[in-house]
Amino acid sequence: MNDLLRRALADARLTEADVADRLDVDPRTVHRWVAGRVPYPRHRTRVASLVGRDEADLWPQLALANVRVESPAIHVLATYPHRWAVPRPVWQHLFQSARDEIGILAYAGLFLAEDMGIMRALADRAHRDVRVRVVLGDPNGTCVAERGRDEGVGESMAAKIRNALVHYKALRDVDGVEIRLHDTVLYNSIYRADDDLLINPHAYGIAASHAPILHVRRTEEGDMASMYLESFERVWSGASPVK
Repeated sequence: MNDLLRRALADARLTEADVADRLDVDPRTVHRWVAGRVPYPRHRTRVASLVGRDEADLWPQLALANVRVESPAIHVLATYPHRWAVPRPVWQHLFQSARDEIGILAYAGLFLAEDMGIMRALADRAHRDVRVRVVLGDPNGTCVAERGRDEGVGESMAAKIRNALVHYKALRDVDGVEIRLHDTVLYNSIYRADDDLLINPHAYGIAASHAPILHVRRTEEGDMASMYLESFERVWSGASPVK
């Protein structure tokens, strides 16, 4: 029921039949307007004129619908159903595109450490004054042990980290490359190149390789990507350098 229209008609001493006659429409149509149906624009204008009101006074929902809401910046550039489904060129391009900073936060990240092309890209970026920070899980830490139990792989998680560290050993003497170990619960693995991030959310009992990937980009302070960057910094600040 449109009580605003009903009261306006009553104040103007007009019946539904009067309005139908003035607008040359079926009385049943006017009854539907009073019952709540919104008239076509040409009819709204004439009804408002008949009762001496603005259209927004009779149909305020239309004014709300016309309010323009500024669209937020697009932060998610791409999604992948699984980490293993991300094409290798995407990883290669991510790190090769870095101009200021690369960050890798994971438990093991063995799939990157085993990729000699990626390792060369990290070294190349470091030689070009790009800061490269890699922070992996402490293979002797409680969080890695718990993650291994959750995934049902036991000590394999710690073994993968030790294996990854062997591969990263080639980068430890490269200026600009820092490698640390953390003992924190990771809700996401984060792979960063400047303002572009590949986020790998963790799901309980599911290997990270089977979890999805979100490609997000920082466009302003406080946006989605900024939240993940802050998370990276918190883990990094509490991590210990590899001895």
